[in-house]
Amino acid sequence: MNDALPPHRRSGFLRRLGPGLVTGAADDDPSGIATYSQAGAQFGYSLGWTLLLSYPLMAAIQMISARIGCVTGVGIAQNIRQHYAPWLLYGVVGLLLVANVINLAADLGAMGAAVRLMIGGSQHLYTACVALICVLLEIFVSYRRYAKVLKWATLSLFAYVGVVFAAHVDMGSALYGTLVPVLVFDAPHALALVALLGTTISPYLFFWQAGQETEELRRRRVVPLSRNGSAAAQELARIRTDTLIGMGLSNAIALCILIATAATLHAHGIMDIQTSAQAAEALRPVAGEFAFALFALGILGTGMLAVPVLAGSAAYAVSEVYRWKSGLSRRPGDAKAFYATIAVGTLGGVCLNFTSLDPIRALFWSAVVNGVLAAPLMVVVMMIATNRRIMGPLTLGRTLIVGGWLATFAMALSATAMMFG
Repeated sequence: MNDALPPHRRSGFLRRLGPGLVTGAADDDPSGIATYSQAGAQFGYSLGWTLLLSYPLMAAIQMISARIGCVTGVGIAQNIRQHYAPWLLYGVVGLLLVANVINLAADLGAMGAAVRLMIGGSQHLYTACVALICVLLEIFVSYRRYAKVLKWATLSLFAYVGVVFAAHVDMGSALYGTLVPVLVFDAPHALALVALLGTTISPYLFFWQAGQETEELRRRRVVPLSRNGSAAAQELARIRTDTLIGMGLSNAIALCILIATAATLHAHGIMDIQTSAQAAEALRPVAGEFAFALFALGILGTGMLAVPVLAGSAAYAVSEVYRWKSGLSRRPGDAKAFYATIAVGTLGGVCLNFTSLDPIRALFWSAVVNGVLAAPLMVVVMMIATNRRIMGPLTLGRTLIVGGWLATFAMALSATAMMFG
């Protein structure tokens, strides 16, 4: 392996964006779209400030997750296995699997519903088909090509920018709702706040971005920063830029979804939107066919981006627990258990769509589950990133320590408010 990283100036700016950009885009999955749509429909523009507030918190915890992968050369679960008690490892990975399978079920069901809205037919059939396509891409497309596919898939998010332009937005009210926090202390607002934070700061994103950083090290044949301190400044700067842009894009698109649904659905008295497909369908008579088509296509595009991230993050974690060979850069024959975990996790999500599980509630509650589970997982991430025995001289600086613990406190506070509100 080479000790030095290739100079970034030799590559174009867009080529330097990778794990952070894809992670941020995957955060706007169909479950997230449903949550932002519900917030906009139910409360209008008044919760827009949460997405502005969550940006630095989200960026901080994702930057810390990426840093763990790049410095240690292994993912979060393997760091826990190597340095902490087994009960913590199994507890953390167990919580992640619960949240991910629920999220996969919700996202796959929403994608199937979006296809049905556009062309008719069987939602269950479309759900199974999109799941199969996602699994086949992850297993049989080379990592280099697959990473490019994921990066270009982020363009699907701009469908929601188009929806904002197609809607009649009261920009004064939208800016006020975004820039001026309005706190209402009741159960509906507490539940919505947990769901918004839970779908924005999600546990699977921590594991995915850390895992992708280890993939990047393997792809470029470079050693982890713990053994290559001379490249630390350059590489950590890349992570910072990549993550800030990726999370910024994520929150900007989320804000567009909230504003679009506030301007159309809430303004016309439609205040109970519980799935992304339902939001698209409700937009049709209010904002027209163009807005409906953009919204529905965006659900499908973001789902194709998010489902592999959900399944992949679970596979990284499980593989690290059992010391299996892992990574999308490995051939299927060299990492059979890793790819089998991806397939089984995705299949589990499909199967839940054929049970009595209410897909409408699953979308919203998957965000709530993420919101409740995020805080304990974030405590573990912060423990790793501030442990000098693990990170060496590249432990977190003051800014990331403050940002990471603030994000953890915000998630814990919002979950507590929901449970006791």
